Amino acid sequence: MSVAIETFRVQTGASDANIADLTTFLAMLTEANEVMNLVGPDTIPDFWNRHAWDSAQLLSLAPEARTWADLGAGAGFPGVVLAILLKGRPGAHVWLIDSLGKRCRFLQTIVDALDLPATVINGRAEEQRVEVEIVTARAVAAMEKLLGYAQPYFQRGAQGLFLKGEKAEAELKEATKLWHFDSDLSVSRSDPRGRIVSVRSLRRVR
Repeated sequence: MSVAIETFRVQTGASDANIADLTTFLAMLTEANEVMNLVGPDTIPDFWNRHAWDSAQLLSLAPEARTWADLGAGAGFPGVVLAILLKGRPGAHVWLIDSLGKRCRFLQTIVDALDLPATVINGRAEEQRVEVEIVTARAVAAMEKLLGYAQPYFQRGAQGLFLKGEKAEAELKEATKLWHFDSDLSVSRSDPRGRIVSVRSLRRVR
């Protein structure tokens, strides 16, 4: 087994079954990426850190959470990784929401192949009536727009955990023009340039 996989196992406590599912996911992603622009091709060799660990680290920030919504789920990060790691836990479910049909068809193929506790929804994130504990997203939009997509989930009791890049602090400052919220920033454990934004108590500026 590769060093990258063993490192991921140590970082996450992933089981053999988790690793097997993630390995299948990687193979299916690699094949699909040849005909669809799901992720940058140069990022696939670094799958275990760049994509899998980047996604999985969210579980340590909300270890009791069982229900998640991934907005703009795209290639399945972080949502598919979360569903794989939550598989078998009572009450666990991940909603994978994306507005593009072909991405949803890819996600549905993964969910079916791996028998994941997940539901794929083809539609606009802000129009769904899903009730979850955590709403998340990666590489979807700047914070002021992303908070708009996520607002309905906050209204139903969710908190937010969003994977962002180096501009996270500037994006949060800009977002305060439209939104009142409490937030915390933490450094990504998969890439020190990345940030994880934790958001609570969201409401629009009047």
